[in-house]
Amino acid sequence: MFYEDLTEYEYQPKDSFGDPESGVFGLWYRPSYTRLNVGWLEAGRPYATGPVPPAFVAKLDAIQEVQWMNVCLGVHDCDLCPEEDAPEGNGEVRIPGGPGIAYAAPFLITHYITAHGYRPPQAFVDAVLAVDLDAWAAARWPDVPFPWVPEDAERLVE
Repeated sequence: MFYEDLTEYEYQPKDSFGDPESGVFGLWYRPSYTRLNVGWLEAGRPYATGPVPPAFVAKLDAIQEVQWMNVCLGVHDCDLCPEEDAPEGNGEVRIPGGPGIAYAAPFLITHYITAHGYRPPQAFVDAVLAVDLDAWAAARWPDVPFPWVPEDAERLVE
């Protein structure tokens, strides 16, 4: 599934976070922030390449360890890899950017960076590096590792 970097995300109208420990609890809401696509790559489509700071890759990987969102029932294989070696992804990550902006990336983004040399936009790199990972990792259900969840989010807690 290809979306050009920094175009408006429109794949799903709502954002949803799940509880990775239970696999049952979840929350859903229609975002009031603008979501911008980052890292939705597809074979045959050009994408930016180049080095990224090692600290960025490590932090993005750590964020993906604590944030579980828009997880789908099916999976998406990396079509940039040979079929027999293709890793699978089935979720997304949200990174807060400037006021009213959140970056929407597929869970395979770290793979795209490390295996295929993808270079995300600098604004995304800066936003990832700005995440307070300690606060996100400490979030326990019903709190989630993302700061802009509205109070009226629909929650499945039982």
